[in-house]
Amino acid sequence: MKDMKEMYKTILGDRFPSNLSISFGDQTLVYRKRTWKIRNKKTGELEERGLRYGENPDQEAALYELVNGNLVLGDCSFIDPGNGLVSSISETDMIQAGKHPGKINLTDVDNSLNILKFLSKRPATVIVKHNNPCGVAYGDSPEEAFTKALRADRVAAFGGCVSFNRAIDRATAEALSRQYIEVVCAPDYEEGSVAILSQRKNLRIIQIKKIDQLSAYWDMRFVDFKSLIDGGIIVQQSPVNKIRTREDLKPAESVYNGKLYKIDRLPDDREYEDILFGWSVEQGVTSNSVIYVKNGVTTGIGTGEQDRVGVAEIAVRKAYTKYADIVCYDRFGIPYKELELSVNRGERKAAEKDEIDRQVEADRGGLPGSVMVSDAFFPFRDGVDVGIEQGITAIVHPGGSLRDWESIQACNEADPQVTMVYTGQRAFRH
Repeated sequence: MKDMKEMYKTILGDRFPSNLSISFGDQTLVYRKRTWKIRNKKTGELEERGLRYGENPDQEAALYELVNGNLVLGDCSFIDPGNGLVSSISETDMIQAGKHPGKINLTDVDNSLNILKFLSKRPATVIVKHNNPCGVAYGDSPEEAFTKALRADRVAAFGGCVSFNRAIDRATAEALSRQYIEVVCAPDYEEGSVAILSQRKNLRIIQIKKIDQLSAYWDMRFVDFKSLIDGGIIVQQSPVNKIRTREDLKPAESVYNGKLYKIDRLPDDREYEDILFGWSVEQGVTSNSVIYVKNGVTTGIGTGEQDRVGVAEIAVRKAYTKYADIVCYDRFGIPYKELELSVNRGERKAAEKDEIDRQVEADRGGLPGSVMVSDAFFPFRDGVDVGIEQGITAIVHPGGSLRDWESIQACNEADPQVTMVYTGQRAFRH
């Protein structure tokens, strides 16, 4: 059995071809493998390498950039060459290579951009771990956005990828340098910020200048490939988020047994802003998913579950857990789990943990006032009831369930009343 520590340090060679062509009938897309000349830390020599490895350290992998071809299928035109983001990262853009990028590092960056492309109007930060956001936030500055996103889930952010839609300044770099992060990505780095970040030698510091133009990618489709275990493939168009403004949303209503059920209360301005923010974040979350957001910050993210009420409950439990951790960290400067272990060992007083637990329960994990976001309709009202019990004030989901009337009734019966709107489109991501 190989030593796993050594495997993680190894850069695999790859036997993938330098060029790749894909034919769609009489149309051909041409791709070029992306490699970088990176200095070997042991020998000091420049070595040309592609990806470090794939999802696991025993999988060879390669990154390809679209360099030629213009694919049009029916009435859909896909992304053309010259619009590269992650696939176009050069040695210059890789300001510090760190431990040399692997597949997960770059797919995490890619999904962070998939969310940031909807959040261009204000400074925003997306922290991604294992291709799911663990903290997303708006702020008045990059530093504030990062701090809010980090505090949303300080535990999962450990070793994550952090992307910004604004240039990183010295204050933001200082905040980043106090955390263990694998990758940081931004459109630019102000004077002095790289020197601060590069004190962490293994940190991958990446610049993607076109982040400034991400909003232009909102409606651009790409070809999405899914390989099957028998070597076959499924090809689909990438989704397009149709929700840009509050006018694209529809107040919830449903007809059941000839009776019209309508939501009694429309969202206020704050709720509309969080609905739009939350639906944008939802585009980057693995389905089935339910998330909670409040004041432009994620408060709970439930990902990849099989049932909707279950993922709503998981998102609540995660919100409570993360809230307990940040309260503990603010109060004692240690993680909640470390406090719990110390109490169990008799090294700290149980009253310290009890006090935090009481605050978390009283504050309901910071969820009251949140907007509940679901990537598909609620088949029963039980999922909606989970959020209402935690004090959410608004719900957004696609609509279309035969039992939407029950969810509307649950919102109207709530005290105070909860509002609900439909997007008219599903946001599954597998």
